Amino acid sequence: MAGKFEVYTDKSGHYRFRLKAGNGEIIAVGEAYNSKAACLNGIDSIKKNAPDAEVKEVAETAH
Repeated sequence: MAGKFEVYTDKSGHYRFRLKAGNGEIIAVGEAYNSKAACLNGIDSIKKNAPDAEVKEVAETAH
């Protein structure tokens, strides 16, 4: 079973997406978007820009 993106509306009325693995486990969650179109654009951006993204470990800094 392939992974899938799910689009939903959160409690504050914003659109969000989550990426689920083939086993149904949530493996990523998107930010809050004001419109469904913007949320779908966020999904498209991930699909286009990160299909072969490298994994890079970085040091966390205090803010």
